[in-house]
Amino acid sequence: MPFDLDDTLSDDALMVLYANGDAEAARELTHRHLGTVVAFARRLISNVADAEDIAQEAMVRLWKIAPHWRQGEAKVTTWLYRVTRNLCIDKLRQKSFADIDEIAEPADEAPSVQAKLEHSQRVSALDTALAELPERQRMAVVLRHIEGLSNPEISEIMEISVEAVESLTARGKRMLKTALESRKKELGWT
Repeated sequence: MPFDLDDTLSDDALMVLYANGDAEAARELTHRHLGTVVAFARRLISNVADAEDIAQEAMVRLWKIAPHWRQGEAKVTTWLYRVTRNLCIDKLRQKSFADIDEIAEPADEAPSVQAKLEHSQRVSALDTALAELPERQRMAVVLRHIEGLSNPEISEIMEISVEAVESLTARGKRMLKTALESRKKELGWT
C-alpha cells in the first residue's frame, strides 16, 4: 500500500521502497531528478530530443538497478550523472560531427519581453561556446558551474582525480571567457 511521500525521505530510502514494489517512490525519484538529468544531457549534446531520450534511458536504468542498490556506496544523483554522461558520450560517438555553422539555432518560443530575449541570446552564446570546448572540459564545466556539483562529486562521475577536475574546469573557464569576450557588449555583459 503506498504511503504519503514527503521531502524528508532520502533518495536511498526511496530506492529501497521502489525495489520493494512502491510505485510512489519511483514517481518521487523521477519528480526530483528527471529535470536535472534532461538539463545535464541537453548541455552535453545540445539536442533537446536526444537529451530527453537519454534522460528516459537513465531513469529506466535506475529502476532496473533498484533491487541491487547498495545504500551509502554512491548518491543516486552521482549515479544518474555518471550514467547520463556515459549515454551522452555514446550518442556523441554515433553522430557524425557537423560544422557548427550548419547547425540550426533553436527556435525561440517568441518571448516578447526584452529581458527574455537577452536571456535566450546569452544561453545560446553559452551553449555555442560550451559546444566548442573539448568533451571532458565541457563536462567538468557543466557539472561544476551549471549543475553546481562539488569537485569530489565530479571526480567520481567522470572517474578522474579531483586535481584533474580542477584543471579541466580552470582550462574550460578560460576557453569560455575567450570565446565570449568579443560578444560581451552584444549580450549585455558590461
